[in-house]
Amino acid sequence: MAIYENALKHISLVSQGLPHYTHLLGLHASREAIDLGERKISLVHVESAIKKALEEAQQTTRSAYHKATMSPRRDNLYADVLLACALAKPDDLGYFAAADVRKPLSTIKKKLFDIPSFSRHLNDFCEEKRGPILQKVGGKHRFRFRFINPLMQPFVTMQGFINGKIDRETLEQSAVAASESQRYLPT
Repeated sequence: MAIYENALKHISLVSQGLPHYTHLLGLHASREAIDLGERKISLVHVESAIKKALEEAQQTTRSAYHKATMSPRRDNLYADVLLACALAKPDDLGYFAAADVRKPLSTIKKKLFDIPSFSRHLNDFCEEKRGPILQKVGGKHRFRFRFINPLMQPFVTMQGFINGKIDRETLEQSAVAASESQRYLPT
């Protein structure tokens, strides 16, 4: 079997380099291609694999995502803010600031957002009522956040992709921004 370059790149972007999801997506994309009698894995196979990977995700991951994003209000921002966190530029230890969430959230919602409109959401993700799904460190006006469970970040990204909140271009821009921020860290 073989794989198209864009399909391989998409697996890498969606899985955010974590072997667990990279292997799972590769497995399901391969099976999808085989089931269709094809010898080369394409984007169509990868997108089908993402759906299967989400269905087969650990119950603890799915439950944590549901707890973090559920709300009786249809216009709530929890899923969008969590997705923006997954796309935010992290530092070398995986932490990001509230300011790093602003641009991805504005891209997802297609309108400008400033920190006060989602800071409560970030704090909620650090508390029992919505998680904790994020860890918060630092002091006032200097808080940094990161996902407690490393498997959650790609899970959130895949959910956002399947739900149509982000596309491949958004994933690529996020990956480029993250790699550029890593390039300028002191060694």
